[in-house]
This record gives sequence, C-alpha cells and structure tokens, in this order.
Amino acid sequence: MIRVLLADDEAMIRAGVAAILATDPGIEVVAEAGDGAEAVELARAHRPDVAMLDIRMPKLDGLAAAAELRRVMPEVAVVILTTFDEDVYVDQALSQGASGFMLKAADPRELIIGVKAVADGAAYLSPRIAQRVIARLGNGRLERAAPARERIGALTPRERDVLALIGKGESNHDIAKQLHLSEGTVKNHVSTIFNRLEVKNRVQAAITAYEAGLVDG
Repeated sequence: MIRVLLADDEAMIRAGVAAILATDPGIEVVAEAGDGAEAVELARAHRPDVAMLDIRMPKLDGLAAAAELRRVMPEVAVVILTTFDEDVYVDQALSQGASGFMLKAADPRELIIGVKAVADGAAYLSPRIAQRVIARLGNGRLERAAPARERIGALTPRERDVLALIGKGESNHDIAKQLHLSEGTVKNHVSTIFNRLEVKNRVQAAITAYEAGLVDG
C-alpha cells in the first residue's frame, strides 16, 4: 500500500485529488494539510511514502516544504502538484529534491501513474513539463558533456550502469531486474550515486547521465 499525504490550501482540490487516488486500491491518502508547515508536521506523524504538495500555500509554500521534507525525511518522495508550470518553478522544485512535478490540469490518471512511479523510486514529470525539460537539455549539451563525464568518473562501472538506467527513467524495481540485483542493493547504489554526483534526486541524476552521454537522445 502506497501511503500519500496531500497538501493544498484549497479543500476542494484536496478532496478531488483524494477521490482520484482512492480509485486505486494500492494507494491510501493518510493525511491532508492546508499549508506547508502542517504538511511537514503531518509527514512526521504519518510517515507517508509520497507527499504531494501545491506550490502556493500559506505559512510555508510547497517548495520550502519540499526542501524541509527532504532534509528531515529524505525517504519521503515529494511530488509538486500545481497549476503553475513556469520553468522557474520546475527548476526550483527539482533543486529542492522533488521527485515529480505534475499539473492539476493534466489527465487524472497521471496522478496515479505519478504516485506509483515516485513510490517505486523513479521520477515523474507531466509530459508537457518533460518535453520542455528535454528541449532545454538539448541546448548547450556539448558544453556540459566534458564536466558531466568528469563527474561520473568517480563512479564504479556498476554505478554507471545504474545511473544509465536512472537516465532512462527506470525504477529501482526495473533496474534490479535488468541488472540481476536485489532492490536493496540498487537503493544503496542510488544513494552512493547521489552522494558522489552531489545531486538531490533522480531527475538531477538523469540529467547528468544525459549530459555525460550515458543516455541516447
């Protein structure tokens, strides 16, 4: 069962998202918060697998709440769910360690897909956001290739294999199957990769893999 915390200052939005997630028997909404500070407090109490945060909330906005959750509860996967798709918000969310960025105007089925993806250790961006991120990555890739290759030089061959699959969007479960490893071993590799590359999440790691040429594109 995937345990989810919802944080949005609009009760109707929370109710709607909760109703959509409730259609999947493998997902349970364990807590709802009306602001970012309450979200952090409830996350401590309920220990969710996934925290879905709006950006604009009172007391503590979603980006600040994401940063605090990543600091005190790094095991919680953070997803930003918002109406605002400006690049600056996407960049800030990913830099704060969010594993996903989703739009409220998207297909409701995306909510379930995204929650399952991040709970399984993958990253998830709404397709519209992903297209923009990929387009931006293409600009100046050659200039960033050498620094990226130097950064991955600190990784072992097996860690580079794992990083390449992270770059392809694979979950820990899928990486374990492809490399014939246990999921626990994959999680340890992922943690080491994050530390050595000095990245906060799978999206940042995937960008490094892309820039270093481990992923075709």
